[in-house]
Amino acid sequence: MPSQAEKADVFRALHARDGAFVIPNPWDIGSAQVFAGMGFQALATTSSGFGGTLGLGDYEVPRDDVLAHCKALAQAVDLPVSADLEGCFADTPDGVAETVKLAAETGLVGCSIEDFSGNVDDPILPMDVAVERTKAAVEAARGAGFAFTLTARAENLLNGRNDLEDTIKRLQAFEEVGADVLYAPGLRTLDEVRAVAEAVTKPINVLNVFVRDASVAQLAEAGATRISLGGALYRAAMGEAIRSAQELLDDGTHTFAMRAARGELGEFMSAGSAGDK
Repeated sequence: MPSQAEKADVFRALHARDGAFVIPNPWDIGSAQVFAGMGFQALATTSSGFGGTLGLGDYEVPRDDVLAHCKALAQAVDLPVSADLEGCFADTPDGVAETVKLAAETGLVGCSIEDFSGNVDDPILPMDVAVERTKAAVEAARGAGFAFTLTARAENLLNGRNDLEDTIKRLQAFEEVGADVLYAPGLRTLDEVRAVAEAVTKPINVLNVFVRDASVAQLAEAGATRISLGGALYRAAMGEAIRSAQELLDDGTHTFAMRAARGELGEFMSAGSAGDK
C-alpha cells in the first residue's frame, strides 16, 4: 500500500496535469472500494452522503465521527482520499487549524474549508473572517509534513447569494493566502466556470451536477481541473433503493432484481481494496 506522502504526491500531480479528472464521492468503505476498483484515480468524502448513512443531515455529524469515517476510507483503499470537512467544525482560526491537523493524521491527503456560517439567516461569513480561517487552514496544512492539499470553498451560490463577482473575489482572497484548490459549488453554466478559471491561477473544482448537460471534456475546456459530484452518487443509490422498495409495496413484484449489481460488485470491491493491487 502506498504511504500517505506518496498518495499526497499523486493527488497533487492530478491537479497539475492537462485536462480535468473526476473525483467521485463515496459514503462508506464499500462504495469507496467499488469506485477505486472501477479505475478512478482519487476519492473525496461527501458530508451529506455520510450523514445520510447515519440518518443525519449535512452539518449534523460530530467532528470525531467524521474523522473516524475519513480514517476508515483512507485505510480501505490505495487511492488518495480528500475530505469534505464543511466549516472545519470550529468558529475560530485556531479551531480550524486543529481540525486540519487532526485530518492530516487520519491518512487523508487533503480537505476543504468553506465560508458557510451555519446560520441560514446569514449564511456567509464576512470576507475578513473567511480569509483568516482559510489562512489558518493553509498554515496547518503546510505543517503536515507532506503535500496536504487544502481546498477553499466559496458557498454563496449554494445559499441564495447569486453574486458571481463576490464569489470570485472570495476565491481570489483564498488563493492569496495559499489555498491549493478553489471551489465555488453551484456554478451553473460553462461561462461561469470559465469566468472563475480566468480569474484565478490555482486549480478549480467544479460540482458538475449544477452544470446541466456539460460533459467532462466541456468542463475541462472551460477551465475545470477537478470535477466532483457531492452527494449525487449516494442520492442515486438511495433513489434506486426507494424505487425498488416501492415496487414491492405497490405491485408485489421485484423486477429491480434484474438491475441489481451482482458479480461485478464483489469484483470492483476486491480490486479497490487496499493492498490488493
